[in-house]
Amino acid sequence: MALEERARSCLLRLRDKLEQDIMPPYLMDHMISDGVLTVDEEARINIQSTRKDQAVSLMELLLRKGNCAYISFYNALVKEAYDDLANLLHDDLPRTSPDANKSSPGGVTHYVQTVLSEGGVPQRPVVFVSRPELVNWIREKLYRLQKEPGWVTVFGMAGSGKSVLAAEAVRHHSLIEECFPGGIHWLSIGQLDKPDLLVKIKSLCFRLEQSLDSQHLHRPPNSLDEAKERLRFLMLRRYPRALLILDDIWDSTVLKTFDIHCRVVLTTRNRSLTDSVSGAKYQVEVQSGLDESKALEILALYTQTKADGLPDEARGIVRECKGSPLVVSLIGALLKEKPNRWDYYLRQLQKKQFKRIRKSSSYDYDALDQAMAASIEVLPEEHRELYKDLSVLQKDIKIPAKVLSVLWDLDPEEVEDILEEFTNKSLLFVDNHNKPYLYYLHDLQLDFLVEQNRNQLESLHAKVVDKYQRCYGDGHPTSGDEECLYWIRFLTYHMAKANLSRELRSLMFSLDWICIKAPIMGPAHLINDYMEHGHILDKENSEERRHFQEFLSLNCHHLEQRPFPDVVQLALSQPHDSEVYKQALLQAQNRARTGRLYFDWQANSSVESLSRLVIHPRQGSIYSACFSHDGTKIASSGASKTLKVFKSTSGEKLTEIQAHDDDVLCCAFSPDDRLIATCSSDRKVKVWNVERAVLIRVFDEEHEEQVNHCQFTNTMRPLLLATCSNDKLMNVKLWNLNRPTSQNTLLGHFVPVDHCCFSPDDTYLSSSSNDGTVKLFTVSSANIWKTIQVSDVIAQTDEDVIVKCSTWTADGKRVICATRNAVLMFDVDTSDFLLEIKTNRISTVQYCHACPTSNLLAIALSNYTVELWDLEANKKMADCSGHLSWVQRVQFSPDGSQLLSCSDDQTVRLWETKKVHTSSGLCLKRDSDVLFSDEELIISAADNCNRLQVRDGRTGSLLFQSEKKASRIRCTCLCRQPSAVVLGQEDGTVQVMAVPSGKLLATLLGHTKTVFHCQFTQNGQTLITSSEDATIRVWRWQSGESKVLQGHEEQVRSFSLLSSSPTNTRLLSWSFDGTFKLWDTESGEKLQDIKAHRAAVLSGHVSPHGSLFATTSADKSAKLWDCESWQHVHTLGGHRECVRSCRFSWDGRRLATGDDNGEIRIWSVEDGSLLRICSQGSNDNMDSLHGGWATDLHFSKDDSLLVSTGGYIKWWDVQKGEALQTFYPTGTALKKIHVSSDFSTFVTIDNIGILYVLQRVV
Repeated sequence: MALEERARSCLLRLRDKLEQDIMPPYLMDHMISDGVLTVDEEARINIQSTRKDQAVSLMELLLRKGNCAYISFYNALVKEAYDDLANLLHDDLPRTSPDANKSSPGGVTHYVQTVLSEGGVPQRPVVFVSRPELVNWIREKLYRLQKEPGWVTVFGMAGSGKSVLAAEAVRHHSLIEECFPGGIHWLSIGQLDKPDLLVKIKSLCFRLEQSLDSQHLHRPPNSLDEAKERLRFLMLRRYPRALLILDDIWDSTVLKTFDIHCRVVLTTRNRSLTDSVSGAKYQVEVQSGLDESKALEILALYTQTKADGLPDEARGIVRECKGSPLVVSLIGALLKEKPNRWDYYLRQLQKKQFKRIRKSSSYDYDALDQAMAASIEVLPEEHRELYKDLSVLQKDIKIPAKVLSVLWDLDPEEVEDILEEFTNKSLLFVDNHNKPYLYYLHDLQLDFLVEQNRNQLESLHAKVVDKYQRCYGDGHPTSGDEECLYWIRFLTYHMAKANLSRELRSLMFSLDWICIKAPIMGPAHLINDYMEHGHILDKENSEERRHFQEFLSLNCHHLEQRPFPDVVQLALSQPHDSEVYKQALLQAQNRARTGRLYFDWQANSSVESLSRLVIHPRQGSIYSACFSHDGTKIASSGASKTLKVFKSTSGEKLTEIQAHDDDVLCCAFSPDDRLIATCSSDRKVKVWNVERAVLIRVFDEEHEEQVNHCQFTNTMRPLLLATCSNDKLMNVKLWNLNRPTSQNTLLGHFVPVDHCCFSPDDTYLSSSSNDGTVKLFTVSSANIWKTIQVSDVIAQTDEDVIVKCSTWTADGKRVICATRNAVLMFDVDTSDFLLEIKTNRISTVQYCHACPTSNLLAIALSNYTVELWDLEANKKMADCSGHLSWVQRVQFSPDGSQLLSCSDDQTVRLWETKKVHTSSGLCLKRDSDVLFSDEELIISAADNCNRLQVRDGRTGSLLFQSEKKASRIRCTCLCRQPSAVVLGQEDGTVQVMAVPSGKLLATLLGHTKTVFHCQFTQNGQTLITSSEDATIRVWRWQSGESKVLQGHEEQVRSFSLLSSSPTNTRLLSWSFDGTFKLWDTESGEKLQDIKAHRAAVLSGHVSPHGSLFATTSADKSAKLWDCESWQHVHTLGGHRECVRSCRFSWDGRRLATGDDNGEIRIWSVEDGSLLRICSQGSNDNMDSLHGGWATDLHFSKDDSLLVSTGGYIKWWDVQKGEALQTFYPTGTALKKIHVSSDFSTFVTIDNIGILYVLQRVV
């Protein structure tokens, strides 16, 4: 087909740019693979003398070719990371019509080649033997997925050719066109842990999102839950008729991540894996051996002989190989080079001279070792030693030649020649989809090597570490290429296997290592390393590992951000007895000598772990944990398929039961604590006697999919057990333990139900489902009483609303449910929506539980924390930090005194509710005031109990605390002389108290509404306040006399004295009415009344010399005014949101403004020109450039630095507009920052009430 005109025009338009940038040899490799370029054409291009000439020649050839060549060229640009060039070509891609494509020489159309290439489907192996019966069988199953989602399982023994068959089955024009027009996407899985699986799914999501508009692009998911939801959205909404191929699945827990109602093919050795997922299921068995004719065909292809011309020994070799495609290929590769050794290799196999090393094996191929040994024997001796080094590789890991170049101390070109030799002998496989090529061993080959060299493995791993250290010295690679990725990912693995404990500790207990690995691999990999190698790291001091693990878990979300944060600054927020903090302080002090900015969090005690007891049940990920009703025992269950029971006081193990054949998803005590129910991915429900650890009931016939949750009634009369599952229809059941079948099936949901829960009096059962509803069933009749449409409350998006769980308040009048990143409360009688608790937007709520004795609610989150909320006040009372991975379940003890949480970090933590509630729940309000001096730092702020506190900022000690006030405290200010503190309240009352005695000095009545701002004059004799009642009052506070400054029409949030001079009595005020006014505080006279803006005036600031005044407004502008003529000097436009804050530099030559998008602009005061935009285009993975509104700004005395507050605190280079440092608080929404005159101390309070006193490190 001729090249479409618009595609031709695009190439002509971009020809110069393409010829200037591309590297033709790399691109032509892909185009030859796609069949659009011949080897001869490649040769004619390569003979050109320069890269530019080659590019010119390639472009001329492209213009003479058709649409498929354009598409292949585009795909080659994508694969070689020419993203900018590919984007330019994307909009003019030809409309590839399946019917218009001609077949390539292999019988596959260019359309099919393009679809499979884009989806990463492997090409046919060099020696390919067709197995049409199996291929057609798989295709027949695939056609069944045309109308509905489901699973096709291709299963068989290792080396039976499952992956090749799966790839060949989709290499079919009409199958793709009719069933999978959305594309086919290949994912190699293997034995992955969670962090690696997350990386794989991130990569797939990125690939799927490339063709979407930029407005549909999202930030990368940070957890498996988020990744699963993202993939669900993409596969169901954007690519509803796409096929996902999961190659080499080992574990059902991995498979559940892809249980998203899409079309899936998986290759596996375990035919029962899909029992744990929902949907239509079809299976194709691949027999462990090829028939004789196919095996002979492989040998014929290797030896370039016709099958009927093979010698008689060929049939004997096939018999000895038992038809294994892998083993036959190994022998075939040997015969390719030594075609006269048929009899020799047959005798070797028959005599079993290469005796089997493994005494037992999970594979059925007795001939494997003989074939492998024979293949290795013919290698040159020096190459045999090099091949032995591959014993240290991990399964399913591909490595570039550069890694082996370091290991073997050889030039990369020489290494590639050796690897080609290994590949030609089928001793190694190559993935040529990548550039550079990646090499890997089949599992069977690696098993053989490991067994053969078992006694040398430690020294082989030590060799890897030694060669790495010789190559890189004290540094590490940071390029981000495949070689770098391998070393950063697996260096610790090799150290651990080499038993190099000193080197491993030195590496992993280093902030430098975190700085290197976290940006490349993400924090999840680091956390996994600490857990995996804990037995080595803990030999000398287990506390050090705990410190590093806790640091990573607390800062995981920051370490996912780009640009990557300063790890040393993050570590300075750790407790001061932490090894992480001590190391960070030393590094900060060293770097500060070169001018770097670092800030130490003084008097920091808010991040200490408050958990009372930590239990390590050794059950893998723990999916469920619960208290017994008497509170003395804890049961837990998880990925290890076991049920365990512990003492709640000490963690001593009481019982261990091998409970199920798959993950145990839930466990629950009966009301008398004699029984425990468990349910599992194996679709069974079991009931156990706790004391004797004896199974007394099994319900295994009625649920057809995994059973997600189980719960007993709260009382024994009658004793019922409720269960819910992934079944499509009969998914909620009630069981009477005296009956062999269910007592009732509760019908209403037609999609999986994740959770069920009895009301406190057992009258009702709530069920939470993927259909976006909570249904309330009457237990006695098993009928639906009410349906609560949770999805109607959630903001409309394309994503499904999944309700994860529900819980009842103690009085049974309200039901609370968890969905996405929120918890919602409804009235049971009316179904009215009452309350929403919105958690961190990048975390999902995993579970919630209401306290049976109070108004507290516990929430388990994907960001590794548990939050405690007061339902009456809709207020967060505590953050329970300490878990190192996703928190799966929370539950209060029956008396409410304790709270337990369980997590994927393999621990159960117990928390004392009162201790967590009072210690971490005590917090300060953001409206505060600070007095700085050389000797002391005094801070005043209201706490969450509405008491005014005055604290020593250096030590954190409490100097004074008022009694609880009836009306909410809204503002405060301190006076140095006399030593006093003021508070303003919502009812308009103003009180002055002595510090530190707390004696009430004055109560000032006059304001009728909330007092927003208060300030002493310099002599301390006059107090000025402003209010929501639109007035300002000037008090002679000791006598109670006041002058009222009236004139504003709306609330007055703030004001400023025109000068700090005692003789200057002029005051400026600004209001939501869009005006600012000038007053004489002595006479009360209004001197100026200026209509400044079209909307509310949000901030104002007087220049240091008192000559200019700046205002900012909700009308998105800032203005400068002359303080003598009060004429408008400049309008500063350009902000795209409300301008929230402003500040003059100390020399009065510049003005900084900040808006609600977090953008900060620096202006010239002289001519109103824009000098700099700080952080333009560097959105820090938040909703704004600053993580929130830019609420406050301060220049350093020399005007070289600027500090700003928003979602976090940033310090800027004023001249360059570049961020120099960022401090991330635990909370967000910082309102104001107090700065010492020498710009060394900074004080602020976040939205959850944590006080930050930051001292610059010197």
